Amino acid sequence: RVLITEENLMTTIIQTFMDHLMRQRDSHGRFQFERYTAIQALKFRRVQSLIGDLKYVLVSKPTEWTDKLREKFLEGFEVFLQLLKRMQGMDPVTRQVGQHIEMEPEWEAAFTLQMKLTHIISMMQEWCASDERALIEAYRKCLIVLLQCQIGPSDGEQPITLTMCGHSLDSVQYRVSQHQVSIHLPVSRLFSGLHVLLSKTEVAYRFPELLPLSELSPPLLIEHPLHCMVLCAQVHAGMWRRNGFSLVNQIYYYHNVKCRVEMYDKDLIMLQAGASMMDPNHFLMIVLCRFELFHIFNNPHYGKRFSSEHTNKDVLQQNNILIEEMLHLIMMVVGERYTAGVGQVSPEDEIKREIVHQLCIRPMAHSELVKALPEDENRETGMEKVIESVAYFKKPGLTGRGLYELKRECAKEFNVFFYHYSRADQSKAEEAQRKLRKQNGEDTALPPPVLPQFCPLFASLVNLLQSDVYLYILRTVLQWVVEPNGHAWTESMLQRVLHLIGMALLEEKQQLESANEDSDFTFNFTSKVSRPGEAPENSPSILAMLETLQNAPHLEVYKDMVKWILKLFGLIKKLRERNNSAPVMEAEGHSVDECLRDKDKADRKRKAEIARLRREKIMAQMSEMQRHFIDENRELFQQTLEELEASSSTAPDNSPIVPDAALIALGPKQTKVFDKKQIVTCILCQEEQEIKLNSKAMVLASFVQRSTVLSKNRSRTIQDPENYDPLFMQPDLACGTHIGSCGHIMHAHCWQSYFDAVQAKEQRRQQRLRVHTSYDVENGEFLCPLCECLSNTVIPLLPLSWSLQNSDNSRSFSGIPVLSQWLKCTLQQSKVLRKINEKQPISDNTNASLEGIEALDRFRPDVKPKNPYSDSIKEMLTTLATATYKVGLKVHPNDQDPRVPILCWGSCAYTIQTTERFLADEEKPLFGHLPCRQDDCLKALTRFAASHWTVSFLSVVQQHFARLLAVLVPDDNKTQIPPSILDVDMFHLLVSLVLSFPAVHCHDFRGVSLAVGVLHLFHLVTMAHIVQILLTSSTEENNMDQESTDGDEESAAFTLYDKLRQHSGSALNFMASGWHLWQYIKTGIMPYLRCSALFFHYLNGVPVPVELQEIGPHHYELLCHYLSLPINLMSLFQTNSDTIEPLMQRWCGAAEVLNFVKGERKAISYPRESNKLIDLPDDYSCLINRASCFTCPKSGGDKSRAPTLCLVCGGMLCSQSYCCQTELEGEDVGACTAHTYTCGCGVGIFLRVRESQVLFLAGKTKGCFYPPPYLDDYGETDQGLRRGNPLHLCKERYRKLQKLWQQHSITEEIGHAQEANQTLVGIDWQHL
Repeated sequence: RVLITEENLMTTIIQTFMDHLMRQRDSHGRFQFERYTAIQALKFRRVQSLIGDLKYVLVSKPTEWTDKLREKFLEGFEVFLQLLKRMQGMDPVTRQVGQHIEMEPEWEAAFTLQMKLTHIISMMQEWCASDERALIEAYRKCLIVLLQCQIGPSDGEQPITLTMCGHSLDSVQYRVSQHQVSIHLPVSRLFSGLHVLLSKTEVAYRFPELLPLSELSPPLLIEHPLHCMVLCAQVHAGMWRRNGFSLVNQIYYYHNVKCRVEMYDKDLIMLQAGASMMDPNHFLMIVLCRFELFHIFNNPHYGKRFSSEHTNKDVLQQNNILIEEMLHLIMMVVGERYTAGVGQVSPEDEIKREIVHQLCIRPMAHSELVKALPEDENRETGMEKVIESVAYFKKPGLTGRGLYELKRECAKEFNVFFYHYSRADQSKAEEAQRKLRKQNGEDTALPPPVLPQFCPLFASLVNLLQSDVYLYILRTVLQWVVEPNGHAWTESMLQRVLHLIGMALLEEKQQLESANEDSDFTFNFTSKVSRPGEAPENSPSILAMLETLQNAPHLEVYKDMVKWILKLFGLIKKLRERNNSAPVMEAEGHSVDECLRDKDKADRKRKAEIARLRREKIMAQMSEMQRHFIDENRELFQQTLEELEASSSTAPDNSPIVPDAALIALGPKQTKVFDKKQIVTCILCQEEQEIKLNSKAMVLASFVQRSTVLSKNRSRTIQDPENYDPLFMQPDLACGTHIGSCGHIMHAHCWQSYFDAVQAKEQRRQQRLRVHTSYDVENGEFLCPLCECLSNTVIPLLPLSWSLQNSDNSRSFSGIPVLSQWLKCTLQQSKVLRKINEKQPISDNTNASLEGIEALDRFRPDVKPKNPYSDSIKEMLTTLATATYKVGLKVHPNDQDPRVPILCWGSCAYTIQTTERFLADEEKPLFGHLPCRQDDCLKALTRFAASHWTVSFLSVVQQHFARLLAVLVPDDNKTQIPPSILDVDMFHLLVSLVLSFPAVHCHDFRGVSLAVGVLHLFHLVTMAHIVQILLTSSTEENNMDQESTDGDEESAAFTLYDKLRQHSGSALNFMASGWHLWQYIKTGIMPYLRCSALFFHYLNGVPVPVELQEIGPHHYELLCHYLSLPINLMSLFQTNSDTIEPLMQRWCGAAEVLNFVKGERKAISYPRESNKLIDLPDDYSCLINRASCFTCPKSGGDKSRAPTLCLVCGGMLCSQSYCCQTELEGEDVGACTAHTYTCGCGVGIFLRVRESQVLFLAGKTKGCFYPPPYLDDYGETDQGLRRGNPLHLCKERYRKLQKLWQQHSITEEIGHAQEANQTLVGIDWQHL
């Protein structure tokens, strides 16, 4: 203020700004900007910095005015008016009629200037409002400048006389569709703003003599704002199509929330101000004239002229839209009272109304509401003050945002023709509100809301609603509607007319209710609408036409609205008859409402009863027809019933013939099951087929990927994949192969045809476009034809083949060989096979040593087992095996490689382990809670892994079996030393042993079933795992309190541990408590037992007990029983002590085990802890602080521009920067891509800290952005940190992110995101 007073700063800034723009003027002195190029925009931005200075000057409004401050402010205001004067009428447009405009005219610079000045204009008005004298002087000066602008170019305006309904008016002949018109009227709009302030500050009532109100010419004031409104209507009617997009963009910004406060809204206020000072009939006649509709309403035969044969449809449509827009304008002039100074409302009421109407469209997030509300100079909307009174906040779920929902009592304020609605918003709001009213059991009428009273300066506007021309317009439109075969009207036009009638009736009702006894009623709409039309045609009254419309069948949608109007009309009539007893009448009015409501209820009840009786009659007829049909075809039904009974007795749905308590998944006592007939439908050809061994293959679309989700050692990677031996999985599960599926089934040949078509299409696409896609066809990737889920291979669906090899019940259990006998035989058989495979002659010594041994009595290595599968299934077995091998080792496909079966068994074991870990982390039961697609995938995958040996070289599988068994039972083969039991994951070992054993057993014709061998292998691996647990758990601290005395299990555990101490040279820590040891064993072995239960369930198809499908306390005992294990696992060691003692001695005597017990190396302890994403701080500012301290590791301490946090390991990386690029497989990649290959086998999940954005990466070409788990107080993310609200961690969303990672769904998520948004495909993800 000192600078304004002493240095005249306002004038200096505005004058300097004008001087810079002075060169860009047309012949009339208006601004005319050059084409808005990049250079022009740069120059313009530099000039616009002056506006920022002016905003700084005006931001602090004075509380006390001095004469000098007032003088200098008004001087600056006068210069500002000169600036606005040069903007008045900028960029005028003329309608193109003959041909389309050749070059789009420049419009951006003018709107940029308007947007920059919007807050300055508003702040000038606020300064004026704070001092009465300043306001009066500013009003005077603005009027002078406005009159100067009006004297400008005439544009060929000719005087004419308009006559309608006995009213006559002299006006000018101006047509928006022919003459120049401009959307820029800042002087007119500033004047309308000051005019409202006169009312708001009550200056107009206290000092009328100081105001130049008598000098105002209302027709002149409304002229230019009315031109803008008509221009918008004509553009909507399609009359300005040839003027191109520049005009469409101008109209858009004219209504846009950024500009409308000082453009659209002020034009409406100027129309309201002019109409309040005019005869309402004259105002409406001018409106009709400017909309170019005067001749239509002055022609009584207009509606009859149109028939379906002889009609210019374009002209008719244009006229209809113009009539709709004209009716809407009348609504706005009379109904938009929520501006302080126009209506008796506060600024808070105005904001409330905006919020209510936005929430009537749909529930909205905080950010959406903020964008829909105008901001002041401090970027505030005022929403927080009032939002609680009109809406309640609904917190977000795992997806989406927190939403504000409108309170039910606020819905009555809804106005379907709210002036800030776009046409799309109006349609959505109308549909939503009708639906809501229907749900609440109300009628679907959307009546106008009750409006606040006008301020005295605008009070005369209500007379528009009872003027002669207004009634004539309503009557004319209703006549068009009532006339048969009328084409001159639309439903939208009728809706607006009904709304206007409702507004007038509500106004009359309001005045009647608020009137005193002595007051004279001037508003009498009801009596006027009851009168018939005048000569020359005696048309029926408006009321009579409404009653006719109530029964019109083609207007069913507006029936409720007409009913509401007639009801309100009756109520007003009664109020007018007994205006002295208003309260009594109100009660009577309610009773009328109730009577009508009761009548409606009775009608609905009667109709419902008729419908019920009709339904009962139809059902009785159908029942009789069914009975008659059954009687006629009794023999056929009897035969069908017998077949059904037979099939149900022989082939139940995979159900056992024993109770749940006796269900056993493996071994000689395995429960017998019958594989149910499985018929599936191909998603491509829609044909059904049964799953059989010898039929065409059916396949599941699936995706194979490497994984480190279970990894306990991310630093260990496969260095030389060509020579890497994957036979033994380390206990740290450093890198596994996971197979998932979307669950959609196809014929193998249908899939092959589909994939060939995709390949051909992609080859053509690459030749044409050279762009990436969301899938890499060269790598065998494709999208599932149904769900578009990323896939890279297929899993064949196989029947339950192992049921054919179940235990032979003719042998008694006592005749089954015990572990020692079986092991001895198996080792001998394995030795013979090795000799044969190595093509070594079996020496006499060997023969002599083997004589009389039962193992070789009926062992026939020369017999080749018959492959039961069809060629199609065998091909698919090889396809999946090759894909697993290629992805698992990152090598070229080679189905002859001896490592192919190992990768198949490993992928089966790893997928089961990840599923078990996920279910355990989610605290879900082991069975019954997997999604169908996951359940189908595990079943198909397990059966595939079990069948793959049939398409492999038998000798290769037999060698693998021998090497696997050597981990547990060392043989005399010195060439390959097996790893110690501390360096093998026992579940992987179990799966590989069980699935490779049939390759050895197929030569054994002794009659011992395969199930016996599987059970012995399972017991042997289980005992090895118990030893593994005891060896590794002994080094842990003992924090558990003993809960009970030692029993048999505890004593046996103590004895076993003592033996292990002896075998390892007493290097193990001494444990005094057997109870603690037994607890270690039970806890450590549970994940193994759970995985084994899943494996054998899917392998053998034995149903699980109901108790295992629920969360319960006795799962350990149930699992032991299901897996044919003794509940006291220690009894395994006691039963097989002769065999297991020497084995334990050799296990503990291994060099690696001795190194471990001496503390010279580390080993994994059991149970392995589940991996989770890193812990994030609750407050996002902590992450920002951490990122701000992070420096690029390769650029000498410089700050990183894009610090990115790995959510898997917690490492901070310098992303999207050349400094940290590294070479990977011959390509330069960014830090994040390089990190994924060491941390996640090519898959990564990161948080870009400065953008508050989660980044998913998969390989070098796939990636997408994902909403972060940090939300503000309104339940919204802030990607890019644009809004700046405080952010806090949402644990549910972070848990969802973790589930995506644990379920290996990152790649799938990326695929879906890239398919939905093609711009993601073009991003160079490898550089991030």
